[in-house]
Amino acid sequence: MFSYRHAFHAGNHADVLKHTALIAMVRYLTEKDAALVVVDTHAGAGLYRLDGDYAEKSGESADGVARLKGTAELVPALQDYRDLIATFNAKGQMKVYPGSPFIVHQLLREHDRLKLFELHPTDARALDGNVAQLEAGRQIVVFREDGFEGLKKFIPPPSRRALVLCDPSYEIKSDYARVLAAMTDALKRFATGTYAIWYPIIARPEAHALPRRLKTLATKSGKSWLNASLTVKAGKDATGLPASGLFVINPPHTLKAQLALALPQMVELLGQDRNAAFGLDSGG
Repeated sequence: MFSYRHAFHAGNHADVLKHTALIAMVRYLTEKDAALVVVDTHAGAGLYRLDGDYAEKSGESADGVARLKGTAELVPALQDYRDLIATFNAKGQMKVYPGSPFIVHQLLREHDRLKLFELHPTDARALDGNVAQLEAGRQIVVFREDGFEGLKKFIPPPSRRALVLCDPSYEIKSDYARVLAAMTDALKRFATGTYAIWYPIIARPEAHALPRRLKTLATKSGKSWLNASLTVKAGKDATGLPASGLFVINPPHTLKAQLALALPQMVELLGQDRNAAFGLDSGG
């Protein structure tokens, strides 16, 4: 159950897509004065060494964030992403990659709150230690609990403003059904929250069905939605993770335009074969 470690995959093409969109969403949602609560249901370790054993073994960041390093001109959303990652590294280096908790914390204001869930014993210990270094006090709380269930405790928040990031490993097939169930429950509890769900695009029926089911859920709930996907390889010899997507319910109205500029450049910079492509759809 606990074999998945994001340290092997930190900074890969899926992280570029997910975190570029995440930064854009948090920036938009913190423009209003009212406090924002961000819930990360599968937080991981929070910080990752790209020169460590795990990341070097997989080498996935070399085909992800590292490909943005020497590009002179990036579209605004990707530039913002690269600039934020750079704040965790010495000038000209790319040795540390921040996970979602540290990316979000970098953007939050003093009165905003961050709730982090992580069940993996090793990652939970690492997350505790990494967060402790921030000396963020009550702004960040770490829970060694199941994020699907723990989410229920924080929606709706007192401020009535929340962003939920749900990106399980999908190591267990039941995660697909649990994502849908969690989002169904979340919309009943707090219909105006923003919900971002990352998913892999792999040869598994559950993976292909999830964005369709999320679209049906959002549509039946009368909510706007956005679905962005990035494919970096799709040839018959492609191995590993070839593509991923991010489905957002109640997305900021600015997000689609930002991703419409960013996704073609992601394909250009991160594509690994001639089948590299992107998708961007929305409704509601």
